[in-house]
Amino acid sequence: MLYRFKSQATADVVMLEPNARQLLEVIGKAPGAQGIITSDQIPGAISALEAAIAHEHAQHRNNDDAFASEKHEEPAEREHVALHQRAAPLIDMLKRSVAEGKDVVWGV
Repeated sequence: MLYRFKSQATADVVMLEPNARQLLEVIGKAPGAQGIITSDQIPGAISALEAAIAHEHAQHRNNDDAFASEKHEEPAEREHVALHQRAAPLIDMLKRSVAEGKDVVWGV
């Protein structure tokens, strides 16, 4: 399943379900077929995502990604997509949306 995040301030951001679920859990939203991050909630969501990214970086962890463990072969490590890479498009959308006072929705 794909998650399509929408905002009137930006183009859509499309993510695979596992990645979107992870980010939604980080910001305290229940992953589901539909949802909204209001413009009032966006600063907290950005802070939560940035804190999770900083934590991952500080821990030198790869989000328990079975394909990105430090003990895997180098090619698997090079192909790993870290949390900061997965979250970047959504963080950009959130920042642009809050600047324009727009909500971010998915599944509608």
